[in-house]
Amino acid sequence: MTIDVEVVATSSLGDRSYLAHDGQVAVVVDPQRDIDRVLALAGRLGVRITHVVETHLHNDYVSGGLALAKVTGAAYLVAAADAVAFHRVSVSGGDEITVSAQLRLAVVATPGHTFHHLSYVLHGPSGPVGVFTGGSLLFGTTGRTDLLGKEHAHTLALHQHASARRLADLLPDGAQVWPTHGFGSFCSATQSDAPESTIGRERSANPVLRLEADDFVITTLAGLDAYPAYYAHMGARNADGADPIDLTPVRPANADELRTRIAAGEWVVDLRSRKAFAHQHLTGTLSFGLDGPMSTWLGWLAPWGAPITLLGESPQQVAAAQRELARIGIDRPAAAATGSPQELAGGDASWLGELTTATFADLAAAYDGRPPHGLPAPDVVLDVRMGNEWRAGHIDGAVHLPLPDLPHRLDTVPDGAVWVHCGSGYRAAAATSLLVRAGRRVVHIDDAYAGVAAEGLPTVTTDQEGS
Repeated sequence: MTIDVEVVATSSLGDRSYLAHDGQVAVVVDPQRDIDRVLALAGRLGVRITHVVETHLHNDYVSGGLALAKVTGAAYLVAAADAVAFHRVSVSGGDEITVSAQLRLAVVATPGHTFHHLSYVLHGPSGPVGVFTGGSLLFGTTGRTDLLGKEHAHTLALHQHASARRLADLLPDGAQVWPTHGFGSFCSATQSDAPESTIGRERSANPVLRLEADDFVITTLAGLDAYPAYYAHMGARNADGADPIDLTPVRPANADELRTRIAAGEWVVDLRSRKAFAHQHLTGTLSFGLDGPMSTWLGWLAPWGAPITLLGESPQQVAAAQRELARIGIDRPAAAATGSPQELAGGDASWLGELTTATFADLAAAYDGRPPHGLPAPDVVLDVRMGNEWRAGHIDGAVHLPLPDLPHRLDTVPDGAVWVHCGSGYRAAAATSLLVRAGRRVVHIDDAYAGVAAEGLPTVTTDQEGS
């Protein structure tokens, strides 16, 4: 009998959950809040979930572990050292959990991402198959160590180094590595460098297994950038025990209500692609398309607890956004509406707007004094990428204002026509819509940052500026 491990990916948040089974019973690792996906997978496989395990109290999403354990009657394994407000099976490093005659878990203490972080070595009939590492050893990187406060970052980085070495010493080269983070989540120090990996590969590729402790700590801490503001609410929510997800339809809003909410400065969010938004949208709405990491950026920028209204082309689009937001604890949007911008406007064409878009080739032409027809000359180029991206290289003379800072620093953007860019166009669309709502004249550079070099635009790095 073989042991199989199924991946349940949540690409919008950059995380993975897992279901490991022997054909009859299964263990689920680090489930997201929308457990219907896991239940459906178990049903398709014809297996019964008997154990649900958490590697740590998550900071980037609301866990579905407690709800899944209650629904299935499974044992819910959580670190004994974590203070939680619900019944769990307390586990610590050195414990062994028998899932079935064919499947066993060995618990390994791997502090670093959090103080009480655990990893679970999956044993089959022939020995260790792999290890569920949560936010410890990732693909080519590790989980970040500053989420519990900057004052703990150095100590936890030392723990992270020791924990990764512990796993590498414990397991053979062929053992699979199954991390929760690293696929876009801000919980990882850097992003994964491969779609899958083994202990042997990590020995040769991962800095945590190649650098001495002090060098690893210096390198890791120097590379940490900002992380989403909503993380501040996730750990406490998971320690209290998250209530079941509520995905019942959002209350519909008519055109009059939409006008009132927009006039009040509320977050009325257009879920269509940024190109559709640029072509036409309701004036005063904000672009957070489902074609990108909507929940991460909307959850980061919108004040916690602020009413959010969702606008989609269809009920299915609104439902998808509702699911994504519920994963980060935004449980019930204030209202929703579906249809084309014309339909949402109730026939009032004066309520419809469009964005001015450009490419880096257009910016280069404007720099040469030849702005394409219809585009204003740039008075300021606004770069809304994150700090690490800016320091690695940026357009000479650009103003840097990371997207998460923009909502409360709109008045610091210099006067005149603003050309906004990011790394691909997604974040710049959100920034452009915020600036337009504030009454600014804006051009959205909807282009990949590689176009800066291709068009010969002058760039500098932070080091060059400081030298």
